[in-house]
Amino acid sequence: MNNYKITNLRTGKNYFLNEEELTNFFKKNKVQNYDIINLTEKQRIKRNKILNTIALICFFGATILSTILIIENYY
Repeated sequence: MNNYKITNLRTGKNYFLNEEELTNFFKKNKVQNYDIINLTEKQRIKRNKILNTIALICFFGATILSTILIIENYY
């Protein structure tokens, strides 16, 4: 279930709603007066960036360790 942050563009008031509450909210209000941010998607993107960074660091670490092992064994 997705969570959303909805900001009223006129007053700046924030609402934190899930999918069901979002549909009910916009039955009463016009969509054009609000900025909608999908918090679940933003959290997923943030987590993926962290995992990509960890994978890249591990790859470089493994490369450096294998280079050290090769140098140590053959020279």
